[in-house]
Amino acid sequence: MITVIKNEDRYEAHHGWLRSYHLFSFADYYDPHNMNFGSLRVFNDDYIDGENGFGAHPHHDMEIVTIMLTGELSHTDTMGNAETIKQGEVQYMSAGTGVMHSEMNNSSEQTHLYQIWFMPKIQGLTPGYDQKDFSKTREKNVVQVLASGNTHEGAISIQGDATISWLETDKNINIPLKIEKGRGLFIYCKEGTLSVLGHVLARGDQARIEGEEDLVLEVEKDTACILIEVVL
Repeated sequence: MITVIKNEDRYEAHHGWLRSYHLFSFADYYDPHNMNFGSLRVFNDDYIDGENGFGAHPHHDMEIVTIMLTGELSHTDTMGNAETIKQGEVQYMSAGTGVMHSEMNNSSEQTHLYQIWFMPKIQGLTPGYDQKDFSKTREKNVVQVLASGNTHEGAISIQGDATISWLETDKNINIPLKIEKGRGLFIYCKEGTLSVLGHVLARGDQARIEGEEDLVLEVEKDTACILIEVVL
């Protein structure tokens, strides 16, 4: 089974300095039929203007992964971390029993990022932090695991039952995928065009796939997308 949500059907929030597409219920956007996809709770496609950002605010019992697409973001938290997340890097924060953090774009240029939240395997975990640069290890036509609750060499280890991967391809190529039984696959197309189970996905489109174990992504144009496998 596949559910496709097109670019134009995403919820778009404007806050002056922030333009955000909420793929699931978040903040002022509430839809009881769009709360999560398995353990995937939040996926926000954010554009943050220069010299703006999120001041100190709290989180708890959530696994938070940030993928920097362009620009950079300054992060500070009550665990003592003070880091700059740059293009091509992935940041992970396990909020656990509670943490305060801020995210600021201190440059003059707009930054673009994906922020993705997962429900943890168990609540009440000790907060944690990790960050890694994947820009030098990316290969075209190869599914690259960025973060996972399962063991993947070179990936960030998270405490949620999910695996986030990046796929960047040439045109006119097929990419086979294997999904474990009882798990689902979420696809978000950053750019390009691909087909899956007879449905075409273009920039900003998403697919939520259940009950399938063998898939083929048929890529028509140079394409980049995020693949998220989750427990259902």
